[in-house]
Amino acid sequence: MTSRRNPTRIPLPACWSHHTTSAMLHVISLAQFALNHARGWAVNSPIARVRLKVENDRLEQNIALMNEEIRIKDARMERIDSHRRPHYAPTERMAILELRAARAWSARQTADVFQVTAATLASWMKRLDEHGPDELVQIREPVNKFPDFVRYAVQRLKTLCPRLGKVKVAEILCRAGLHLGSTTVGRILREPPAPTKRPASVAIGRVVTAKRPNHVWHIDLTAVPTGGGFWTPRLPFALPQSWPFCWWLVVIIDHYSRRAMGIAAFSKPPTSSTIRTFIGRIINESSVAPTYLICDKGRQFWCDVFKRWCRGKSIRVRFGAVGKHGSIAVVERFIRTVKDEATRRILVSYRKEAFCKELTSYLAWYNEYRPHTTLDGKTPNEAYFRLRPNNRRPRIEPRERWPRRAPCAEPATLIAGQPGDRFTLDVNFQDGRRHLPIVSLKRAA
Repeated sequence: MTSRRNPTRIPLPACWSHHTTSAMLHVISLAQFALNHARGWAVNSPIARVRLKVENDRLEQNIALMNEEIRIKDARMERIDSHRRPHYAPTERMAILELRAARAWSARQTADVFQVTAATLASWMKRLDEHGPDELVQIREPVNKFPDFVRYAVQRLKTLCPRLGKVKVAEILCRAGLHLGSTTVGRILREPPAPTKRPASVAIGRVVTAKRPNHVWHIDLTAVPTGGGFWTPRLPFALPQSWPFCWWLVVIIDHYSRRAMGIAAFSKPPTSSTIRTFIGRIINESSVAPTYLICDKGRQFWCDVFKRWCRGKSIRVRFGAVGKHGSIAVVERFIRTVKDEATRRILVSYRKEAFCKELTSYLAWYNEYRPHTTLDGKTPNEAYFRLRPNNRRPRIEPRERWPRRAPCAEPATLIAGQPGDRFTLDVNFQDGRRHLPIVSLKRAA
């Protein structure tokens, strides 16, 4: 008969329960650090199955994290009494019914997901084919009131491209032929007022004003994390900023036209020699060198070798003031735009070829299709090549009783066709990237 042995008991440290919550955050952060390191190794494996496994694992993790975000938000909404929850707008109700049809959900499934009752959904379905004051989307008759299909087009564009603000939506539709004011778009989207702009900083010292394309270029560096962020709770894991934890980007932008002249990705902070090679390649591709090059005082630029190289190219270097906000604001704003509209909208790849392909798609879309507020709605290519902007072409007027000579949203243009023309919203995407929309309006037959 075997003897029963008492298991060895390991005593826990005193007050261990006081540190479990912070320890959990440290464990999760370090696990993410280890995952990035392992994925960076596996993505370059010669075995295709291993590479596919890495991409599949990243997608599964991203879906799990998004589901957790939705669960947390739904739990907060469920704690509010059903009679006190905010109501869905008419366009949102239509979007819910469209999603139900696409997912083939029952009324109970749809009600559970969007936290409404099945009776409410049944009421919405009945109101789809009704007309008059009880229809799902009511139509008013003032002369300056846009038809509801305009409202629906704006709402759908915001749904397809959620990162676009009201000014950018207005500029994109203006280029497509529909002139709407930014305030009108804001009312349609039911967004809060735009934040007050910060006063412009007073320039100190010599000021360089761009007078033509290729007169003034800006250059700067930035780091783009592959795992979503750089936060980690302790050293030495907070120190490395190189691949596979991030990519280093170098961008060059033309001040006059805001055109992105070039962008390159590196696995570690580039050296001055690498920067000079990159600038030389952009000059060869553009067949012209800038008169001025504005940069910060990073070690890649603030050195005698770089200054001599620029003098040899007849380029005058201007350095931004250390600690002064706005001294290199143009390129910093472009970097923020790249991150908001590109790198934070995708899963940043560990493979350099795939990441460079994403950057190339974004630059082509940015220069050709993205209107710029500073350029009065022009795209960078239109300003750089001095082309006629699309927002100056004859426009569509969907209001039937709108007088032909009445002013419209800026810029004021003539009406193409007749007032009251209907149209369809056609949204394509640059290289199939859902975050890079190409919007056009087609007149309905």
